[in-house]
This record gives sequence, structure tokens and C-alpha cells, in this order.
Amino acid sequence: MRTLLYFIIGIVFGITMFKSEAASWFRIYEMFQFKSFHMYGIIGSALVFGVLITQAIKKFKIKSFHGDTIEIADKEKGIKRYLYGGIVFGLGWALAGACPGPIFTLIGAGYAPILVVLVSATLGTFVYGRIKDKLPH
Repeated sequence: MRTLLYFIIGIVFGITMFKSEAASWFRIYEMFQFKSFHMYGIIGSALVFGVLITQAIKKFKIKSFHGDTIEIADKEKGIKRYLYGGIVFGLGWALAGACPGPIFTLIGAGYAPILVVLVSATLGTFVYGRIKDKLPH
């Protein structure tokens, strides 16, 4: 039953990404050239809602749909890893024209060349998993 629920949420998320043009290569291109506020508005509103919802979960000890306690561990403070990770993520996003969420949306919309991006992202994740213990964190 959980799998079906996650599948439905994924479909709704994909439709929302496509209809809001957040999966549009052109919109992403505009964003990286600072020509349009569209993507910054989407990302900014997601950030604000994410912070508010996370703080509400912590303050009111909100439980999951299944009654489990939601525990959000504090992160280590440090700038290097976020700076390096953000640069690598941003470069990949700019080169591919899609971050991980829209990859599946674009495949579902019938853009076959994005399969190259999916394979590359999967391979990159695999390689990271193999060498993560050797990297500074």
C-alpha cells in the first residue's frame, strides 16, 4: 500500500513539475543566465516552505502518516562540504539542464535524450558510493 501511495505522490509531483515549467530546459537556462525570476521563485518558495515545515515538525513533534516519530538530526556545521557539493551539483545541473527531480519528469514527458542524463546521474551516484569513505566530509 505504501508503494502505491509513493507512486501516486510521484506522479502528482511530476505533473506539477511539468505544468509549472520547473522541468523546462529553457527555464533552467534562463535561470542560469539571470534572465528570469521564474525558477528562483519556485526554488525560493520551496525553501521557505521546507524551513517552516521542518521547524513545525520539530516544535510540535508531528508524527508521520503511519504514527512514527519524525526525528531530524542536526547537521555538522561547516562550509567547505556544502560549498564544494553545491558547486558540483550546480555544474551538473547547468550542463545537463536538469536536476534529479525533473529527470524523471522529462522521461515521462517523452524526452528520450534525458535518458543519458539519468544513466550518468546513476553512474555518478554509484561512483560516489564506492569512494565516499576516501573523500573529506
